[in-house]
Amino acid sequence: MVPFRFRNLLLNFNISRHMVIENTRYIHKYIFKMDKAYLRHLDDETFDFTFKYVNEELKVNRQFNLSRKSSETVEAFLQRVSANLEKVISKKNKKKKDTDTSTPHLNISLTVNNDDVDKSMFCYEIFRERSQISLRINETTYHVIVNSPWIYALALPACMMADFPVYPSKYDTTYTDKDKSQFLWSKSKNKQTWVHAGEGYIFHPTTEDIGHYLKLSCLPRNDRLEGPVAEAISSCVVEAGPGECPFERRHAFTKSRVEEKEFRVVTYNILADLYCDSDYTRQVLFPYCPPFALSIDYRKELILKEIIGYNADMIALQEVDRKVFKYDLEPTLSQLGYDGTLTTKGEEVAEGLAFFTFKKRFNLLRSAKIVFAEQLPKNPLYSSIWCEVQKNEQLMTRVLNRSTTMQVNLVISVEHDEMILVGNIHMYFHPDADHIRLLHGGMAILYLEDLVKKLRKENTDKRVSLILCGDFNSTPDCGIYKLYTTGDVSKDCIDYQSNKEEAIQNIEFKQELKLNSACGTPQYTNFTAGFANCLDYIYYDTDNLQVSQVVPLPSQEELTQNVALPSVVFPSDHIALISDLKWNQ
Repeated sequence: MVPFRFRNLLLNFNISRHMVIENTRYIHKYIFKMDKAYLRHLDDETFDFTFKYVNEELKVNRQFNLSRKSSETVEAFLQRVSANLEKVISKKNKKKKDTDTSTPHLNISLTVNNDDVDKSMFCYEIFRERSQISLRINETTYHVIVNSPWIYALALPACMMADFPVYPSKYDTTYTDKDKSQFLWSKSKNKQTWVHAGEGYIFHPTTEDIGHYLKLSCLPRNDRLEGPVAEAISSCVVEAGPGECPFERRHAFTKSRVEEKEFRVVTYNILADLYCDSDYTRQVLFPYCPPFALSIDYRKELILKEIIGYNADMIALQEVDRKVFKYDLEPTLSQLGYDGTLTTKGEEVAEGLAFFTFKKRFNLLRSAKIVFAEQLPKNPLYSSIWCEVQKNEQLMTRVLNRSTTMQVNLVISVEHDEMILVGNIHMYFHPDADHIRLLHGGMAILYLEDLVKKLRKENTDKRVSLILCGDFNSTPDCGIYKLYTTGDVSKDCIDYQSNKEEAIQNIEFKQELKLNSACGTPQYTNFTAGFANCLDYIYYDTDNLQVSQVVPLPSQEELTQNVALPSVVFPSDHIALISDLKWNQ
């Protein structure tokens, strides 16, 4: 049963329960130009061929889709086209009464550059780009567009709210340049009469759109060609939103982008759907959060609006589902000028670390994946650590079974001769694993320190700085914070004893980088009913960088308004950290 306060919230904000149901609709229809046929080479062996045949006399109005082998002859291909047409016409004729039911003769031919094609030739010899290819079926002639822009899947979200961004929940294409394509939005209360509502990949419904269905029409284009228009109609109407969210009040500090020597960094664990979509999560971990507010369809709208409003230059995210990156974060943020990359965890876990740069300020030069369990036995940096770990078989087994991963990104300023190495990490969460986290934290900083030294030798004309951010699952009184901010942690650190059977002996870490936490040590960056503390950090290189602004975190009153996080106004159990940094003179 939904607690009383949430039942009132549902009524006040008019947020429907159907939002939690997977209810996306794929392409409603294609709108074809009658003189065009569309061919896509899927690989070297097959191709897809699509056209629409309309014959009023035969009462045929049908789209045909063929998937054929490139190695078949033109004759075989034309015979297949003819057979498909004849089958449809014959079926139509059988439904007629008192009429001739014989199938009319079809005259089908193919020309290239106005010359008849030798039907013994193979299709791969004929269907080439930039050739003038025509298919003739009786009196109808089609211009065949080879490798035309094409939309395979187009769908709208199962949850749409006023004042929150709406964009395709599915958008799978080929030979298409999204930036050159056209996106038109319409709205309707009855799905019959449609009114133009807006343009662009992202649509921002207002309160005037509440109660309306939305339709998206997309004309796919590339540098030379355009394909048929694809349409998708929403299965639900635009709803009222949850009112002002705490992150919107934080947006007051990030209304404009920073300039000159300053840049803005965000780190945020967005709570993977992978860990939300279970009875255990709903009933044990977050029983205070209404099921609809745990649905990724609902949460991703809040997440996107929150992230977009920070106007950041670098965004480091943790717990990013592959699908959320592919269908939500990457396509939406790319439209706003960001370049992004996803690094899944070791063992190919379906969530991981995402990093975005605002391309007008920073170029992403490269991104690497560091899986600690893979690096420990083979990287010379860790030979002494590996030697000690092997002495405890239980410890060794647990360390090697961990999928903990660090994403390492190298960026360069568009405006200045500055390079920044940005680490993005999500540490192992288990309560008895302080020793594992310290081990990984030490390995992370040793790797980054070594890489910074190499980059400085290779780029003597540029300054190379370091930022390391993420969810460290480690409080300020733990060894990781001490190691990063003071430069060393001794072998008798209490963290090493967090599990007596796996206690770590004779390992101490030292590092020469001068780091500090940009946002300090807030009381909470993770806030659930069962646990609340500071786990997230933006560590920065104090030799080269300084803090110019820290965006204030939500108050305890805001965090507890709906018991804890996540909630109808907080899409994650973590809080985003936002800091403006600037280069030292």
